[in-house]
Amino acid sequence: MQKRRFGRTGWEISEIGYGMWGLAGWTGSDRKETDDSLDLAVESGVNFFDTAWGYGEGLSERILGELIKRNPDKKIYAATKIPPKNRQWPSRPEFALKDVFPADYIIEYTEKSLQNLGLEQIDLLQFHVWEDAWAQEDEWKEAIQKLSKEGKVGAWGISINRWEPDNALKTLETGLIDAVQVIYNIFDQAPEDNLFPLCRKLDIGVIARVPFDEGTLTGTLTKETTFPADDWRSTYFVPENLNASVDHAEALRADIPAGMTMAELALRFILNNPDVHTTIPGMRRLANVRANVAVSDGAALDATVANRMKAHRWDRQPTKWSQ
Repeated sequence: MQKRRFGRTGWEISEIGYGMWGLAGWTGSDRKETDDSLDLAVESGVNFFDTAWGYGEGLSERILGELIKRNPDKKIYAATKIPPKNRQWPSRPEFALKDVFPADYIIEYTEKSLQNLGLEQIDLLQFHVWEDAWAQEDEWKEAIQKLSKEGKVGAWGISINRWEPDNALKTLETGLIDAVQVIYNIFDQAPEDNLFPLCRKLDIGVIARVPFDEGTLTGTLTKETTFPADDWRSTYFVPENLNASVDHAEALRADIPAGMTMAELALRFILNNPDVHTTIPGMRRLANVRANVAVSDGAALDATVANRMKAHRWDRQPTKWSQ
């Protein structure tokens, strides 16, 4: 497993991390298989795990806490997120900070996450939604500085709203944010325009989430694919999105190198960018862990293939179903 320096934190983290959203909100999770997959990931060198209170109202955090307890001899970086108080994902420009992240609420949910994780300090605590209009408001700044001073949080981050990679730039300039988590994949290349250059300048850690575009870039979806009503993807892959997503995936097939799967290409595209420090695929099954960690072999994507990926950029705008 290759490691990368996570911005100014100085942490050496695995370039393949583990996204834990799939443990809640997606159907098909089996707890034993999940635990086995988490254990295999640790054995394979994965040391960065990303969760959130919002994933099962603390369940995913507790699962991570148990994993950390099972591995007392290994440093596992725990990243989690504070849910918006109004429970609206994503945030919207008209939302006021006092309704989403008031100071007492930030402190309250830091304590909840610490309890769920069984830790004295959270390595990386992220705001699960954000609006750059809040950049100069004092309330969040005072709360996070208090928690940092108390030693309860090691570093602070922002999980940037889907398809809004520029919606944190002013906040990063405050110097109080150490990391960003943003959707970045073969389709979603917009973070390269403004976000990544600023992160490079400010030495901010970058987490690339949704490497497979919620499954589209595994190449397994068809226009007939359906999901159970209680699966989050049933509201995301509405016909408008499913049909377009499958079309874009099919257009990509011609540019997949021989002997490589679409999923492998998706991960290699991300790791080919030195501005990214880790990517966090969901890995609920042992086979997925093995396949994903195998991509971390230090081999660069062929320059010709990498250049062809630019043609697959797909700029999208947030919609009612894109949360």
